[in-house]
Amino acid sequence: MGARLASAGAGWRPPRPVIRRSSGNWALQSALDRSGLGPVAGVDEAGRGACAGPLVVASCVLRPGDARKFEGLTDSKVLTEAERERLHEVIVRRADAFSTVVIEAEDVDALGIHVANLEGMRRAVARLPVHPGYVLTDGFKVQGLGAPSVAVLKGDLVAACVAAASVLAKVTRDHIMRDLHERWPRYGFAGHKGYCTADHTASMRAHGPSPEHRWSYSNVVAAARLHGMRSPRAITSKPGLFDASEGEVVDNGRT
Repeated sequence: MGARLASAGAGWRPPRPVIRRSSGNWALQSALDRSGLGPVAGVDEAGRGACAGPLVVASCVLRPGDARKFEGLTDSKVLTEAERERLHEVIVRRADAFSTVVIEAEDVDALGIHVANLEGMRRAVARLPVHPGYVLTDGFKVQGLGAPSVAVLKGDLVAACVAAASVLAKVTRDHIMRDLHERWPRYGFAGHKGYCTADHTASMRAHGPSPEHRWSYSNVVAAARLHGMRSPRAITSKPGLFDASEGEVVDNGRT
């Protein structure tokens, strides 16, 4: 009998989650919850491509079966500002757990944007008041989350908990950028939230970058050179940036 039980145990596999596509962007986390792998946390960031202000990372756990309370929840980038603000209030009120991590521009420069993003995701998950059974990340695998995880292609569109994290991160960052606008109105942070629009680039070239810019980004260094400005950072992730001289810098691909 013992041998038969051992043999059966050796060949045992956990049940495969059944994903019901009719559940929309709740399907994946609902399948994981039904398989006993919850709570399911989503994690996402806002501000990775920006050349100013902080990187903000958020993690969120939504209650199973709560989809009707989150009508319209999707990737924050495709929502209007009013929709994001509305959903942010719903998430804060109804989410099972959430956390938000703000990584300042100087820390982005010190760590590099990719390392800062990974570290922010680990911190956001670790700060959740509940320990997740599973974590869904947007687009790429993240090691060291303290729970099993899977990278989901376009996760902020297809997984509700990742979409919720993206809304938390985006709204938090937008509020910070509006506050920065009060201190540095010449850059129009309230309007374009620090992304490298043509108007923003023109402002940097006209006035030079501010201390809130990321001095490890190529367009910031280029604008600084026009004014003979030195970086306010004592430490950066790339050589040569303190003098805004030749050196490897981040090319964020925006003009």
